[in-house]
Amino acid sequence: MERILPGEVAWYVTGRFYADESGSLLDAGYFLHLQGIDAPMFGGDPGEGTARFTFRADPFTATPLVNGGLSLGLDAVGEFAVYLNRRPGATFDDPASFGAGEEVARFRRAAVVTGATLGSGAGDETLLSLDLFSARLVSSRQFELDGRRHDLRRLMPNGVTQWGTAAAGAPIDLAGYRSVVPFVGSAIAIGGAEGGSRVPGDLASTPADPRRVD
Repeated sequence: MERILPGEVAWYVTGRFYADESGSLLDAGYFLHLQGIDAPMFGGDPGEGTARFTFRADPFTATPLVNGGLSLGLDAVGEFAVYLNRRPGATFDDPASFGAGEEVARFRRAAVVTGATLGSGAGDETLLSLDLFSARLVSSRQFELDGRRHDLRRLMPNGVTQWGTAAAGAPIDLAGYRSVVPFVGSAIAIGGAEGGSRVPGDLASTPADPRRVD
């Protein structure tokens, strides 16, 4: 298992942003590709219900700003986790289902995230939404998959920088949420000395529990 080179693609994901009636936000989804993991990403036809690797963010809030035709959001610093699903079954109808697997890594966004939404000006229809953030790896654990051991800390010890693009058009309706918006994200590995970006008090990599049965 070789470490991902700085600037090399680390992963591709797709997911959805969820905003509830109180204004709390989270995003959840699954991995289309995870560089360095020599195993199928899906347990069947590709989709959230067969995804072996998923992610889910801790709920966070955003401060809205407007600049002409741009609607901006400043997302508070927060964390998200990567999960291994030995029994896949996530569904976008329940964002919590993306965090039902075995947590194998946790990342913390390094600074406030800025997202931008561009409207058409006609009926305020959304044309495009973009966001960019860097996230540092703060914990990981070794795991076995298809006869091989993996550890995201060995692959991307300093974390990633991710670009996201959200879908245009009306949000998806889902009970309990003000809006649900699909997105795709592409991440590259952050360079530097191994562990150089770690925050004091972060957890080191921990070995897998040999007693665990999934």
